[in-house]
Formats: sequence, structure tokens, C-alpha cells
Amino acid sequence: MTAEMKQKVIKKEDAVFWLDSSGCWRNDGGKFRKKKIIDLFHQSIAKDDDGYFVSQVRDGFWEKVYFRFEDTALFVFAVVINDDIVLVLNTGKQIPLNPENLYTAHDNLYIKQENERIKFSERALMQISSLIEEDGDHLAITVDGEKFSIVEKTLYLDNNALSFETDH
Repeated sequence: MTAEMKQKVIKKEDAVFWLDSSGCWRNDGGKFRKKKIIDLFHQSIAKDDDGYFVSQVRDGFWEKVYFRFEDTALFVFAVVINDDIVLVLNTGKQIPLNPENLYTAHDNLYIKQENERIKFSERALMQISSLIEEDGDHLAITVDGEKFSIVEKTLYLDNNALSFETDH
């Protein structure tokens, strides 16, 4: 955004689209279908003090649209397993896997990265599943020959915001 460009802000309550719990963009007409639009939305996700938004330059304005999401705005869409394990997010950002930051909640796998909750998509779960096993009453992941327990957390609704508390 340039200094002379005017900004138009859409509050999340007024946004006509949202991100569902599977990481799919939706509006009242249903799930978005056009890959170019889906990719553009994911790649333009950003966050500021007011929350997550997507933005674009439109008609001489910098349009910033805050959006609702059912679980989280960030998803692991792919897992690249080579010498290192790299997580590819819906935004396109790549982060190395830190197995100590993995946890489960309500049969979903998450990772905490810089105070952000990132959910694994079904595809990413399939890609990482070969490294995960049951270990007694919880799950564990083996990385570089070392086994890490995956903590289970419980989801709570507090002031209309989702938060997690550690069970174990």
C-alpha cells in the first residue's frame, strides 16, 4: 500500500466470506471452487492487532477485509519429509516441524508456532501419519529417531473465542 492510497476496511461481521474448519473458503453460495481465487485468498492472509484479514488493491483503494474463521485461519496444507520435515501453510509460508509444539484437540492435529494455532488439513495428516503412532493412551511422533509425545488439549469457548487448555 502506498502512502497516498486510501484504505477501505471491511469488518469481519460484514465480510461475505469465511474460512471453515477444514481450511476451505466459503460464502453464502457454498465452498469456493476456483483454484486461482482460493490460492489468492490464502496467500493474502495477514494479521494485525484487529485480527486476520485479506487485502487487495481495488478501484484505487487498498481494501482490507477482516474475515471470520470456524477454527483457525492458519492450516498446514502439505508436509515435506526429507532430511528435515517442513510444513507448508495455506499462506505459502514454510516452517520447520518442531515436534514439541504438536498437540491434538477433538481428533485434530495442531501445531503452535509463534503463539499461532495452526491446524493440519486432512491431506497434511495423511502425509505425516507414517511418523505418528499410538503410545499408550496418547499419540507420539518419531523424528530423527527420537520419540515425542503429542499432548492432548481440550477446546473451550471463552467470551466467544476458542482457547485450548492442556489436559495432560
